[in-house]
Amino acid sequence: MERTKELVELTGKRSLSVFREIVDFLGGSVNLVYATARTLFSRPFYFRLFLDQCYALGVKSASLVFITAVFTGMVMSLQFGLGLERFGGKLYVPKIVGLSIMRELGPVLTCLMLAARVGSGIAAEIGSMNVTQQVDAIRALGTDPIRKLVIPRVLALLVLTPLLTAMADLIGVAGGMVISSYELNVHPDYYFHNALLSLRTSDFMVGVSKTVFFGFIIAVTGCYYGLKTEGGTQGVGQSTTRSVVTASILITIWDFILTKIFWVFERGMYG
Repeated sequence: MERTKELVELTGKRSLSVFREIVDFLGGSVNLVYATARTLFSRPFYFRLFLDQCYALGVKSASLVFITAVFTGMVMSLQFGLGLERFGGKLYVPKIVGLSIMRELGPVLTCLMLAARVGSGIAAEIGSMNVTQQVDAIRALGTDPIRKLVIPRVLALLVLTPLLTAMADLIGVAGGMVISSYELNVHPDYYFHNALLSLRTSDFMVGVSKTVFFGFIIAVTGCYYGLKTEGGTQGVGQSTTRSVVTASILITIWDFILTKIFWVFERGMYG
């Protein structure tokens, strides 16, 4: 009985702690977004820092994103091919793979990879600067940390996340073509012809549009936990973990919300 009571108390305390963390994150991230938006359209703008972040966050992530995309397309093509072959539906593989990657898997998996690599990197870098008082030094020199640390990273992800997703979509579809050709005996010309016939411009635009929101989530989450870091190297590790977990959860939640919004909008357009 006493152990059950202790378990209930521990669960209650843990639930309260999680609730407080959620409220702190929501309030802090909203304040950070407001400060970023207010500072964005005023001078100076550190264009060189923006280019550096484009290279560090985008270009260096390309190999990870592309490897994920190509093997996703290959796995989907193989799995759907083996499953549909029982019912004589093997020739529908190009349409299913193309539509799934363009609308859903390409954007989500790309941004989850970026949340793991980029989000953790942002939180670790800014967190290390915070615990070593480099952020305070930036303020002492008369520069706004938001302008120098947050804005270049946010803009870099807003620009490069859709570009990485667009390239990942093409590579994923191409990976599916390779497996369809060698394992399912589907001719590459037939594969691309059917994949293109089944896709509309809106399918591509919906997937890419989602990544603008996802990139913003990754940047704001990483910067928020980085600026909030306390407690030395242990605090940096905790902030990094929280950044990745929070960004990944928010991406999956907002993926459903955005999918529903776009679905309602497209249903109204196409009847």
